[in-house]
Amino acid sequence: MKIVASPLLSSLGGVTACFTTRHGGVSRPPYTSANLAFHVGDAAADVLANHDLLARTLGYERSRLVYMRQIHSDRIVRVDETVNFDTPSECDALITDRPETALMVMSADCTPILLYDPLSRAIGAVHAGRAGAFLGILPKTIRAMEAAFATAPENLRISFGPSIGGCCYEINTQIAAEAEALGYRNALRFEEKRVFLDVNTILLTQLNEMGISEERVDVVRACTACRSDTYFSYRADAQKTGRIAGVIMLR
Repeated sequence: MKIVASPLLSSLGGVTACFTTRHGGVSRPPYTSANLAFHVGDAAADVLANHDLLARTLGYERSRLVYMRQIHSDRIVRVDETVNFDTPSECDALITDRPETALMVMSADCTPILLYDPLSRAIGAVHAGRAGAFLGILPKTIRAMEAAFATAPENLRISFGPSIGGCCYEINTQIAAEAEALGYRNALRFEEKRVFLDVNTILLTQLNEMGISEERVDVVRACTACRSDTYFSYRADAQKTGRIAGVIMLR
């Protein structure tokens, strides 16, 4: 399976961190070809085969992978020995300090985020779309890691995967007003009567407010809608599409 490694996280050692592309799997159109989501209408056998391919690519046991039933919330789950591939939680962030347990976040325009604290040896995976960003899912996950593992925010290294950019994410005036009310006018771009939102600008603003500088953040600068040839995009693919994933695991 074809992946994009996180240079920042991978350079630190002791962790595997990457994002998948839509290539190198077995799924058939419109899920061509490395779809990892069971809930989008793809054949379950093909999705399972894709998971096996990814597990072999990254060197983990599929049963030790934990993914989420994502609901655009601010719910965070701490992964322990009771959670595995067959028991996904309904949430939008996972955290753990268990080695050889892979955490997965799926996306098709939303921002998949991977977090690593090399000092406390803890990791997180976050699903942050517009709703999650407005709810503060990313800073709340960092606070959850702080409470669970004594993670200091300044020790975190963070990677943003491919997501839809402000070039393509058009929103309505109601959402734009909500963004402004929350203090995120800097994430809006106005073009005549159209308004566009850059979710990553919100997320980076939230990190900055926590004292986490952009030097500690690695961002894959690829718009999923512009590059739907490489990544799945809910908007560009007319809502019928697969999901890429971010995966992180302590070694």
